[in-house]
Amino acid sequence: MQGKVVVVTGGTSGIGQVAAETLAGQGARIVLIARDQARAAETMEKLRTAGPNAKHGLHLADLSSIVQTRRVGEQIAAGEPRIDVLINNAGAVFSRRKLSPEGLEMSFATNHMAYFVLTQALRERLVATPGARVVSTSSNAHTSGKLDFDDLQSARSYSGVRAYGTSKLCNVLFTRELARRLAGTGVTANCLHPGFVASRFGSQSGGLIQVLAPLAKLFAVTPKQGADTIIYLATSPQVAETTGLYFYKAQTHQHQSCRPG
Repeated sequence: MQGKVVVVTGGTSGIGQVAAETLAGQGARIVLIARDQARAAETMEKLRTAGPNAKHGLHLADLSSIVQTRRVGEQIAAGEPRIDVLINNAGAVFSRRKLSPEGLEMSFATNHMAYFVLTQALRERLVATPGARVVSTSSNAHTSGKLDFDDLQSARSYSGVRAYGTSKLCNVLFTRELARRLAGTGVTANCLHPGFVASRFGSQSGGLIQVLAPLAKLFAVTPKQGADTIIYLATSPQVAETTGLYFYKAQTHQHQSCRPG
């Protein structure tokens, strides 16, 4: 990864931070997109320690906002002549239905639209970089998701768990279609289930999810274990030409909901 440029979202905690630090330690230059300035500053210090020879970059944006996501994507595209890897990892779960600045349900906005808008903004840079990769964090929760195009924003009925699952299903479908549209460009697109990880995830979701999260995390894998598949998809020569697939523990998995047709 020496000299390669890696854009990371959701990199100030959990698996995203582990992946960013690991890749920085392997010689990559990390371009971090973060919402919280204090946590971003702490992460940047860790990146400088892990990879002191690279000039790591930081951009602040709330990725639940399409406007902010597009803005930061355009800034990065203008400032980076090459992007070797885009890691779409930012995500959240919400016990109560909330709306993004543009009026989208927050799980859909943060977990899916941010991936879509940022990838689109960086598309030209990715295509211009030989062997570029898009790695998106999905979840096994996608098996409980359902795309109801008559109620895509969960306005009629809302369940935080179901909305999260649907947003993760969107990640899988987005990856498959992105791979199809990028065919022949040399850019690959894959997604993954990191496992259930003991991290900050769910700690600010409110309601029953926030209450139960600490108990559930007693049975979770570590952020390092959860980050392994992200790092594998970002770096391994074995998947240099693999595209459009869903991975768990560095292995391809194909659930019924992922199959074409």
